Amino acid sequence: TAHPDFAGVIDDTLALRDRYFPHAKVSVLTNGTRIDRPKVFEALKRVDNNIVKLDTVNIDYITRVDRPVGRYNLPKLLECMRAFEGHCVIQTMFMKGTDTQGVSVDNTTPEYVLPWIDAVADIAPREVMIYTIDRETPSHSLQKATPEELDNIVALLKAKGLKASASY
Repeated sequence: TAHPDFAGVIDDTLALRDRYFPHAKVSVLTNGTRIDRPKVFEALKRVDNNIVKLDTVNIDYITRVDRPVGRYNLPKLLECMRAFEGHCVIQTMFMKGTDTQGVSVDNTTPEYVLPWIDAVADIAPREVMIYTIDRETPSHSLQKATPEELDNIVALLKAKGLKASASY
C-alpha cells in the first residue's frame, strides 16, 4: 500500500487475474498505515481478501513491538477499518515473553485482549485470523501463545458473533 501507484497495481493485478485466472482470489496483507488514503482504500475494497494487521489497540505496545515507520494514527486506522463495512479480514499475532530490552510483549492477557476484541467487534470484519510466532525472532525470549490461549481468544470472538480461526 506504500507504492505510489498502489491503486494502479491493484487494477492491473485484477485485470490479469480476470483474463488468465478468473477463479483466483487476490489478497493484500497490510499493516494499514496507508488505508486512510482514498485511492488505497478504494483499491483494497476491490480485492477479494483485504487483510489488515491489528495486533492490539494499545498504542504503546504498537510503538514498541510493531514499530511502525512514519505516522501511525490508531483512531483513524480503526475508523477506516470500520468504513470497509465488513469487507476486510483482521489478522492478529499473539505472543508472550520479552523483547530485546527485556520488556514484556505478552498481548494474550485480558489487558490487551479485551479492548482489542471490542475494537474488532466494532470493525465487524468478515473474518478474524489469529496466530502466533512461526519462525525465529530477534529476541530468543519471545514465546508462542499456547493453543489454549488462542482457542480462548477465538471463543471470545465467536461469542461476539465474529467468524474467527486460530493457527498454531
